[in-house]
Amino acid sequence: MATDLTTAKHVHQHSGFASILREDEVFSTGESDDVGEKLNGWFDRLIVQAGVEISPTALLMLCLLCGITLAGFVFVWQENLLSTALAVLLGTCLPIATVIVARSRRQVKMLKQMPEMVGELARAARTGRSLEQCFEIVAEDTHAPLGKELQRCSRRMQMGVGISAALDGLPQRTGLVSLNVLATALKVHHQTGGDLVSVLERLSHTIRDRLMFLGRLRAATTASRATAVLMIALPPAILGFFVFRDPEYLTDLMASSWGRTSIIAAIILQILGSIWIVRILKSSQRT
Repeated sequence: MATDLTTAKHVHQHSGFASILREDEVFSTGESDDVGEKLNGWFDRLIVQAGVEISPTALLMLCLLCGITLAGFVFVWQENLLSTALAVLLGTCLPIATVIVARSRRQVKMLKQMPEMVGELARAARTGRSLEQCFEIVAEDTHAPLGKELQRCSRRMQMGVGISAALDGLPQRTGLVSLNVLATALKVHHQTGGDLVSVLERLSHTIRDRLMFLGRLRAATTASRATAVLMIALPPAILGFFVFRDPEYLTDLMASSWGRTSIIAAIILQILGSIWIVRILKSSQRT
């Protein structure tokens, strides 16, 4: 371990290495605040926070291929354009839904690792090591997925990036409020000093209490969340059932003016309701 720390100190002296760090591929430019830019930013954060080893461009291509493949099967089966259009929409959204589920599971794992990681960081700080050395030790001892993000920050420090700059991307890459609090505490201590051990111990207790509260909140709102998911999934499922049962069902419905009006109104209300429900669920499940 002493050899590793010596090597790390040696690399720290060559701050020019920081200029060779490769930037991640992103769609968001940060130059505007319009809807398209917000959507690009959400898409970039989704891929990073899910921890999938795939670029945004590759994921978009995968969505396109899934949509075309599923649409091809449906068209060969039913030879109906409306059913094929629904299959394109479903196939395109399927990879994105998979990534969203992967992000949620990854965040839950990292959140469970947080108290032990912060406690180990406090124990390392008691030995008199510098903050950078403590962070490197904890990053090596922490298992994935949290350990992978900590090691990324540690390698950036070894390449000559300051601790504040190295920790800047950690909350955004994980999407965890607890890691945002930890990064802020470490950056403030690095700039002003103070009793790091006491800060980390209090932070570890706070995170444990927050985990207990989130667990109780999820248990208390299980039925409400299940009802919300059912409200979102049931209308498309019913429509898909009738379309695949009778390929001409939607065609006949769209042939009349009141049918077209009803379908368009139902789609708009379903989208608005889904957005509303998702926002409520997201605000009640902050990690």
